[in-house]
Amino acid sequence: MAALRRDTRGIVDPRELLTRVRLRRHEPADALRRYVENYWFVDWDLTQPYASHIVPHPSVNLTFERYEGEGPGGPPVGVVTGVALGLFTRKLTGRGRVCGVKFRSGGFRPFAPDVAVMQWTGRELPVHDVFTDAPADVAEAVTGPAAEHARVAALDAFLLDRGAAVDPQADLAVDLVDRIRTDSTVHRVGEFAAAQGISVRALQRLFSAYVGVGPKWIILRHRIHQALERADSDAAVDWAALAADLGYADQAHLVRDFTSTVGVPPTAYAPGNR
Repeated sequence: MAALRRDTRGIVDPRELLTRVRLRRHEPADALRRYVENYWFVDWDLTQPYASHIVPHPSVNLTFERYEGEGPGGPPVGVVTGVALGLFTRKLTGRGRVCGVKFRSGGFRPFAPDVAVMQWTGRELPVHDVFTDAPADVAEAVTGPAAEHARVAALDAFLLDRGAAVDPQADLAVDLVDRIRTDSTVHRVGEFAAAQGISVRALQRLFSAYVGVGPKWIILRHRIHQALERADSDAAVDWAALAADLGYADQAHLVRDFTSTVGVPPTAYAPGNR
């Protein structure tokens, strides 16, 4: 099983975000790591509103959110968020915390086996709409404890109670998405499918049922994550060379995809121009 990743890939302007919030990641219980990548906790206490922006990964997230002070207020809530197709923006105000579960790409369906993951794509639903047997006070149980280890334990308990069964198709989807993420030579769906000994159509059906987006979308999103990461670490990116490295036909195609996903062209995103 892959180790806990602690990178900021996908976060737009991570340095700025991390001056406004506290971000931590935690391992789930051993029995959950097959399908759960990590727990992520964010806390903030702001005097001015701040909008965070994320270029989402192809993952379903379960979040328990608590807002205090000048925020939305009210009782804590639980939300299941399918794969977001566009830029994910959340305005943070006042004081609050989020305790999130990031499922492995392909790993959510074992917890909700009756519905293809594509049905959740682009949607945010109350936790009780997806997990109808969830305790009424689950959001309070997760976000209420002051001790962080107690919040981790509450997430473990909630997911372990759901009793996800081992699903070979989920295992295959998790493995295939991870190969795309870690292999920089994967640029074409047909070539990738052939290398795995599976037809393109079968690959698309698997990803629709277990991941929520198609393999082409994942390849393109992985490219943008890499470009975003390079732009954050290097003020003098050679965009033409990077486009070639990422498998684009030319720089113009990379610029177009980056701009449509992040909202600004690469040159405007560069650290010296933000």
